[in-house]
Amino acid sequence: MISEAVIEALKSFVSENNIHLQEPMAGHTTFRIGGPADCLLELENEEQLKKVQKYLTLVGERFFILGNGSNLLVCDHGYSGIILQIGQNMSQIRVEGRRIIAQAGALLSQVAKTAMEHGLSGLEFAAGIPGTVGGGVVMNAGAYDGELSQVVTQVKVVSCQGESLEFDNSTMEFGYRTSALRKNSFTVTEVTFELQEGDREKIQEKMQELAEKRRSKQPLEYPSAGSVFKRPQGYFAGKLVMDAGMRGYQTGGARVSDKHCGFIINVGKATAQDVLDVICEVQERVKLRFGVDLETEIIYLE
Repeated sequence: MISEAVIEALKSFVSENNIHLQEPMAGHTTFRIGGPADCLLELENEEQLKKVQKYLTLVGERFFILGNGSNLLVCDHGYSGIILQIGQNMSQIRVEGRRIIAQAGALLSQVAKTAMEHGLSGLEFAAGIPGTVGGGVVMNAGAYDGELSQVVTQVKVVSCQGESLEFDNSTMEFGYRTSALRKNSFTVTEVTFELQEGDREKIQEKMQELAEKRRSKQPLEYPSAGSVFKRPQGYFAGKLVMDAGMRGYQTGGARVSDKHCGFIINVGKATAQDVLDVICEVQERVKLRFGVDLETEIIYLE
């Protein structure tokens, strides 16, 4: 539990209206799963982020940076610590020639739409990714042969000590669903994308084409965290799961999607434990049949 002294100190950094105690995390994840966090702070700007992170680090309080909660599974008993939410209050997007500069809380889908409206190509693949810019850059989000590493040129971050730092593309150490930020305690505040001039109608057509692919192949009608497993080298995770006979496998309210076996969906009141049980069974079956270790892509928070 968070002490009264810490709560009072946080009130000096953040408006009391933006401090939520025992906040159910099910309302903050696309899985719609998760127990209460001791405290959730809605941050309004970078200065608040700097001060709060520095203070929490100094007093040794656990904290977790939350964007749109699209790649996250929160355990049933919740999170013992403080959630720092970077969302709508830090979501400005501006266009400077072929560059788009977006704050960390902006949705990737909105940045892609902005690019299209200005006739800028390169982010079409990101139009259907449900995450924020900050979370997307940390994990080098991608889809349909596109990755953020292909278009990101600069990333501004804040350290746990409240210092502002900058990374360029080469120092981000981008890899498959990873970056230097997954290994270090930095919080993204702003990202610069370098795009190419293109035909607005063609860009829009490409986005619509990819959107139709998603609707036809992904279970968008159910709460989920997107693809659960990373793509093993030389394989497709969803096909391995399907070929292992796990399509439609269900425990409680968690089910391997019939439409796309790389997704685990919440078909109704699923618990985090239900999801973990399904993940474990899938991993065991795939390992037994194909000798392949499936690594999870989603973050488990407890």
